[in-house]
Amino acid sequence: MHDEPNDAYRPAGLLPAGLRPRVIAGARRGYHSSPLTAPALDRVRRDACLALLRDAARALADRNGTTHWWPYLTAEAAARLAPLYPGDPVRLEDDAVIPLPGIDFGAYVASLPSRRRVGVRRERREFAAAGLDVRHLALADCAEEAGVLLSGHQRDHGHDRDGVDAMTGLLRRQAASMGGAARVVTAYEGRRMAGFCLYYHYAATTWIRAVAVDRTHPAPHLYFNLMYYLPVQDAYAHGTRALHAGMTTIEAKRRRGAEVSGLYALADRLPGPGSGL
Repeated sequence: MHDEPNDAYRPAGLLPAGLRPRVIAGARRGYHSSPLTAPALDRVRRDACLALLRDAARALADRNGTTHWWPYLTAEAAARLAPLYPGDPVRLEDDAVIPLPGIDFGAYVASLPSRRRVGVRRERREFAAAGLDVRHLALADCAEEAGVLLSGHQRDHGHDRDGVDAMTGLLRRQAASMGGAARVVTAYEGRRMAGFCLYYHYAATTWIRAVAVDRTHPAPHLYFNLMYYLPVQDAYAHGTRALHAGMTTIEAKRRRGAEVSGLYALADRLPGPGSGL
């Protein structure tokens, strides 16, 4: 990478001093990465494949006068790759997944501690009393409205470069690429979108990808319902067994039943001259 606009993928702010890789192995986006090896491989063959993968990434980096790294590895992936690299994995973030037991939302609530059950029921009740219109849409049907809210969310978190055009373009491209798999749950106040959550059902998990609300027109517990409760309901309807809630605000996710694990980075040997970002 010659230029990385996302600070969360800039190695200068994430890795120890002296490590400035410019080749990324694994996923460049999504804050979740793991090498793709066949599940049926025995350990010896899997480790041999991982060594070949490391060597291929190292060769590509060598040709460009730099090194490579793996950002946002799951704990399992980091443990498998760590023996192939110098130094220990660097913990970057915590990652939250909410298990979905049973067959419906009631089973999810029942799995929480008693105090949290009361809180969840209250947050849902007060949100429902606000009378917002909850709609389940394809992303293609609301990308422009969602892009406006997402740009405001990014701006509130210090990402001034993520303007309306950039965020709308991002969502449009995602809608075009993912089609009907790009699902959105929204809350409308009249004709105005008050908030949205974009998520994907994949394998046994529902993956949250973007959430934003209109902070200028707050509704009771709008964020919590869009981020957790409404996607959980749809996850049960779709038959998935977990909600991937991602990084940040970890304690809020723990209070809603999340199990937390680490996300790690591994970097190859020290770079040569001229390889720093």
